[in-house]
Amino acid sequence: MNPHYLQVSSEDGLLRVLINRPEKRNALSQAVLNEIREVFNAHAADQTLIAATITGAGERCFAAGGDLKEFDGLRERAAVERMTLDSSAALDAIRHFPVPVIGFLNGDAIGGGAELAVACDMRVFATHSKMAFVQGTLGISPAWGGGADLIRIVGGAQALRLLSRADFLDPAAAERLGLADAIAPADRPFADWCEEFLKPIRQRKPQVMRAFKAMVMTARTGDVQAQRAQETAALVETWMHQDHWDAAAAVLARIAGAAK
Repeated sequence: MNPHYLQVSSEDGLLRVLINRPEKRNALSQAVLNEIREVFNAHAADQTLIAATITGAGERCFAAGGDLKEFDGLRERAAVERMTLDSSAALDAIRHFPVPVIGFLNGDAIGGGAELAVACDMRVFATHSKMAFVQGTLGISPAWGGGADLIRIVGGAQALRLLSRADFLDPAAAERLGLADAIAPADRPFADWCEEFLKPIRQRKPQVMRAFKAMVMTARTGDVQAQRAQETAALVETWMHQDHWDAAAAVLARIAGAAK
């Protein structure tokens, strides 16, 4: 596929997705969301991937939310339901992607952009970026699964506060709530620091990262037995891989060398 609104690359085990609409503050039109779904679904079977990243062009916005001019024309129930289902499917492609997806918040994540951010497995904030669930100010609620993601991450009481007040969270506040997994230092280029964040992740093996993501997805169901079964299956599969034997042999060799 040749996406129009996204820049996509895949190399060295990393899928990179850039929303390239800086003139529109990287607003999430239906076309953009459809491309996100297509790209992540198209790469889901790539067994060489270790992780994926998604970010926005420029420094102003990660994603400003849904494209209000486009969505303002939705005045019939069936059309609204279709938009919601299609948009949710786009973010589900991220939620269900078989390896972790990291959102690099180069700028503000607002409304639907905040829903995109919490659909990711991890979020790294630029110093100047903010996150806000502003749907209530438009007289609506989260529509693309972001409400459930927010509750899962911060808990019901905090989610109600953020939704009701439409608070703009700076990186420090987001980190306290568990919405920011890391904050880039102000004295370093954001893109350079993101590469630093990725370094230890890129040392992992693809099958191990798939196992980690599978355990997380199973845990989201709340079924403890299913979680235990998934964890056991993942351990057996990764244990029996040659990468495990090689890593274990290297550690044992270092131990043996230190004992001499």
